[in-house]
Amino acid sequence: MLQDLSIPVIHKRGTRIAVSALFFLTGLCFASWASRIPDIQQSLHLNDAGLGSVLLALPVGSLISLPVAGVLVSRFGSKQVLIIAAVAYAAILPVLGLAKAPWELISFLVFFGFCGNLANIAVNTQAVAVEAMYGRSIMASFHGLWSVAGFTGAAIGAAMSGLHLQPVYHFLLITGISWTLVLLTMRHIVQQDNNVQANQPLFVKPDRFLLTLGIIAMCSMICEGTMFDWSGVYFRRVVKVDEGLGGAGYAAFMGTMASGRFVADWMITRLGTRKMLIISGTLTAAGLLVAVAFPYLVSATLGFMLVGAGVSAVVPLVYSAAGKSSVLSPGMALAAVSTIGYLGFLFGPPLIGFVAQATSLAVSFSLIAVMGAAIAIMSTRLKL
Repeated sequence: MLQDLSIPVIHKRGTRIAVSALFFLTGLCFASWASRIPDIQQSLHLNDAGLGSVLLALPVGSLISLPVAGVLVSRFGSKQVLIIAAVAYAAILPVLGLAKAPWELISFLVFFGFCGNLANIAVNTQAVAVEAMYGRSIMASFHGLWSVAGFTGAAIGAAMSGLHLQPVYHFLLITGISWTLVLLTMRHIVQQDNNVQANQPLFVKPDRFLLTLGIIAMCSMICEGTMFDWSGVYFRRVVKVDEGLGGAGYAAFMGTMASGRFVADWMITRLGTRKMLIISGTLTAAGLLVAVAFPYLVSATLGFMLVGAGVSAVVPLVYSAAGKSSVLSPGMALAAVSTIGYLGFLFGPPLIGFVAQATSLAVSFSLIAVMGAAIAIMSTRLKL
């Protein structure tokens, strides 16, 4: 696909930078929450099963928002939805740190997940439009900025935890940064989406191609959700690291996930989407098994690095392919695929908690490795 030369280069670059900044915002908010999960678990006196139940609330909120997000983006455009959702997403973050009981945290997480997914669908719709401007694959680089934000959020969270700063004050800082990013970028993002439909139905059945993409995304999101929510707990409970190294596994995962996304577009061009997905699934499964078989600081960290490299390209590839659907508008196609994919976030983290309570965290992580293998197997059947 040739680059669209009718759009000024400066305009393209400015739009790409603005959309990248908003990807960073959504990643920073999510990672800030994830980085303080062990501290919040301790403050609320939750066991593994209890934490798993609480964590179920966030993907429930995301799933509730999925059909709404697709309709809103299709009817009103991704710009309006993104600005409102990003402001609300950041605003709810400090409220999570104020929770004094599990039921309060569950309620807040539902709203946090709802607003987060509204922002996710809208910002990915923006990314599809920018990719069309450039006429080449750049979706992975956007998701790379999300991962860089995750790495940044983990580092900030580790520092705040080390200083014994309460999560609410940490989260207020992140809210201020996020609102500043919205103010700086809101004039530069894509103003008008393609295929905006005023009478878009609320529920649309995905075709076979979108369904397959959704299942692959689901397997990847199960692995990602495990890393986001349980990596710190795994390092403290199984690897038995010092408190200051509790975030080492999460940081290793986010580091390779981010770097992998920045080279993914280049690799996709040379290897093709199918081969890239097969390699991704294989690396994911291998990394989880290494962390389980060798639960030591160096080996577990290396294992989590492999998982990060493995999942790095999966969701960007799936979203890019869905956004080019000839059947649905970009917003609705992304919502349809995300609805299936987010089942991974829905079932993955709670499954870890319930299985860990009955057996051990090591057994739970072994089961999640199967999802990586499933990505590789299903990708062999895709026609891309």
